[in-house]
Amino acid sequence: MMIIKDEKYRYMSAFDPDTGRGIRSNVYDSDGKDTGLDPFMGSFPELLDIGIMGHCIHGQTGLCLQSGVECYQDGLNLSEPNMSFEDFQAIIDECRGKTFQIALGGRGDPEMHEDFLRIIEYARDNGVVPNFTTSGFGLEERLMPYIKEYCGAVAVSWYRSEYTNRAIDLFLSAGIRTNIHFCLSNATIDEAIEMVEEKKYPQGINRIIFLLHKPVGLGTQKQVLQVDDPRVRHFFSLFNLPENADKAGFDSCSVPALLEFSRNIHPMCMEACEAGRFSAYISPDFRLYPCSFEKDPNFGVSLRGLGIEAAWNSRQFHAFRGRFLERCPDCPRRRSCFGGCPVAPEITLCNSRYRST
Repeated sequence: MMIIKDEKYRYMSAFDPDTGRGIRSNVYDSDGKDTGLDPFMGSFPELLDIGIMGHCIHGQTGLCLQSGVECYQDGLNLSEPNMSFEDFQAIIDECRGKTFQIALGGRGDPEMHEDFLRIIEYARDNGVVPNFTTSGFGLEERLMPYIKEYCGAVAVSWYRSEYTNRAIDLFLSAGIRTNIHFCLSNATIDEAIEMVEEKKYPQGINRIIFLLHKPVGLGTQKQVLQVDDPRVRHFFSLFNLPENADKAGFDSCSVPALLEFSRNIHPMCMEACEAGRFSAYISPDFRLYPCSFEKDPNFGVSLRGLGIEAAWNSRQFHAFRGRFLERCPDCPRRRSCFGGCPVAPEITLCNSRYRST
């Protein structure tokens, strides 16, 4: 069990690297009082999304678009060098003892990085658990023993293809904890309903994680779900049944909809958006952002000669956190969702009269 005691904000977090389960408590020590409220932020990110991939080798083929997913990193048009191993090493050196886990990503499949094996080994050897998501298109069987040894979990993007199923089979056969990442949009929600109702997901997976489509990168407004869509209400109501909830997971962008339509799930099981509060994104060009979906360069802080902690405490991050504090001030549930997505408010599935934009 990995434990972080945050002296500045007086809370404690624990993380089990074997199961991926974690807990955060506002009770810092034996003299602490439980207020029943989670701490607002930490003094250092507990989770980092690290964009080690600067370009997607499948980008010019439009692999994401062919699968019905509109790449938020715009791998079709944008290309830059991959993150160097030395930059990654500097990140992990600063994260040692402060960060539980990292999600490897960026513009392309992380296992295609030229130093992928060095990256996952260095992270795990320094007490930080690496995880990653892949399309599975070019996944090689030779990587399985290393992924099993060093990674906590993997996710396969649901691209509805032969290579999707092959990747899932490779991971499961190697005994690797495997999730599916399913992008929820106007084009895919009917499929998602059918998948949950009829249990059509591959057997043996850990969970199917539903991620809300965002109008970022290649993502279009047309595919953004609307709260008054009866399909949205029906989909999220499915998770009032324990057998469905036990096999599913959601990004924090879905919390407003879960609070409204999945009321059998206890709010304490939900985590409001942690962007800039407990998590952050590091781009391939070595800049810290509150979230990988935040494309405004005004919120990016270069880590050259600065370091993560200084960037975390910068005026840019302070301004970003202000979005959480300003929205929906009168809502009795605001501490559970902080008004939804701070980057793309239009994806927030909430029809409360208290909602502010």
